[in-house]
Amino acid sequence: MTSARSFQPQTIRTISVQAALLLTIALATVTGCSHKNKTQINPASLGPTVSTATTPAPTATFSADPLAIDLGQSVVLNWRTTDATAVSIDGIGKVNANGTQTVSPSTSTNFHLVATGDGGTVEANVRVTVRIPVAPTVPTDTTNQGSTADMGSDAVFHQNVADMFFDYDSYTLRPDGETSAAKAAAYLVAHPDIRVVLGGYCDDRGSAEYNLALGENRANAAKTALVNAGVAASRVRVVSYGKEKQFCTDEDEACWQQNRRAQFSLDR
Repeated sequence: MTSARSFQPQTIRTISVQAALLLTIALATVTGCSHKNKTQINPASLGPTVSTATTPAPTATFSADPLAIDLGQSVVLNWRTTDATAVSIDGIGKVNANGTQTVSPSTSTNFHLVATGDGGTVEANVRVTVRIPVAPTVPTDTTNQGSTADMGSDAVFHQNVADMFFDYDSYTLRPDGETSAAKAAAYLVAHPDIRVVLGGYCDDRGSAEYNLALGENRANAAKTALVNAGVAASRVRVVSYGKEKQFCTDEDEACWQQNRRAQFSLDR
């Protein structure tokens, strides 16, 4: 009994030392593994880094001034682009990223622009309308005054295109002159091939210079009435005779009235 009790404490101390030694070894092993794992991580194993930056797509604006022209006129094309490395216009070729170009299309045209950049391609269009003049058609005359046979006849012409008369020292159209002008214009509009000479006349009172000017004013007053009624101005030629060509030589009002006129004649 005495030998058994003396041996037990020593045995306990031995076991305690061994346990402490094993615990120390275990902690050292864990700590070593932890340090080893930290130093052996390969950053490349995490995969490539994804960039969030994107290349902007190009933009383009395209305009024309004016959008409609007559044949033979010019138009200015204007364009602006961003983020484009190459810009071209159909029919023109490569152009700068921003610019203007004067063109004279012969027909209505749709201009097409293409702008290309690292971010893609964009297109823009602008249409220019070209007005082409149409030859006027000769109106059909449904009256007995419009036959081809009498278009060049002085008699038929003077039946429809009567002289206009004026008051003394005046070139203002009187009411009877306005009526004559309306009838004459209707006939001339229906016969577009006829050209007219309008002669201005005066009576023999006053100087030659004064009457030349007065005669021209009277002829122009008659022409203005025709033009306002639809006759092309290019069809009417004006000439003044002043007092040089008298229709009557009596020295009275009836004769003087005959000389104050705008006379129509065919311009052959």
